[in-house]
Amino acid sequence: MFVKAHSDSIAFVLFNSTYRDPTLHPFLGSIASRIRLHRASLPNLGLLEFDSDLLNVKGQLDGEDLFINNELHCARGIRKLHLETARFGSGLEILHCVFFPEPSFDIPIFGVDIVSANQVILAAIVDLSPVAKDLPNDISKELARLVPPCFGRVRCLPEWGTIFSKYVQFIRPEGRDEEEIFVQIVDDYLKILVGSLSSLQPDLPDSGSTIERLNYQKIYCLQQKRNDKTRNVLAKAFNPQWADRYIDTLLFESPSSL
Repeated sequence: MFVKAHSDSIAFVLFNSTYRDPTLHPFLGSIASRIRLHRASLPNLGLLEFDSDLLNVKGQLDGEDLFINNELHCARGIRKLHLETARFGSGLEILHCVFFPEPSFDIPIFGVDIVSANQVILAAIVDLSPVAKDLPNDISKELARLVPPCFGRVRCLPEWGTIFSKYVQFIRPEGRDEEEIFVQIVDDYLKILVGSLSSLQPDLPDSGSTIERLNYQKIYCLQQKRNDKTRNVLAKAFNPQWADRYIDTLLFESPSSL
């Protein structure tokens, strides 16, 4: 099924959700594999249905191939698990992943983003972001036990980066060794998150703690939308209206209906 965008330079086609693009940078592939491994261990894992024209897209932009592949799941304690892998033209590759918790569960938001251009990793960020004033005590203690990494090029957080925890790692990895260290950090953060869910019981839906965590998720989504780079890339590849809909309903929808 081909759908024509506003620009004559692009046409895109929906494709099966099991599609995997084999040409992604190995670093992005390693991160995606760790995410899928931990995702599979979550209790009550299921698929989330979504508008098909936003989920999986393949086409051409100015004569170059592009694709966006989205995987959406839910699980006990997690309202949405979103893994996106994308390639724009022959150079830009992106991995984006967020685990949004149910507000009744006292767990942080897991997030990771990787940007590669011409097979060079420009940025890699991972965090367990608080959905209250502080991280849960048990998770904070587990993070504090990890050996602090030593990266050569630590990047500065953007102005809107107040949503991240003090354990956020935002770097430009230098070489294979630093990439492997970052993959291990992603693995460690996921182990901590998944492990915390095993015995955790939810708060009441109308409790003060649940409402506070709901509001913090709204702030998280609003702050993420301040990243104009994401919208600019999508608007150029597709069109501004489609980009806004993709960001507002798929990437960072405000959880007002929970």
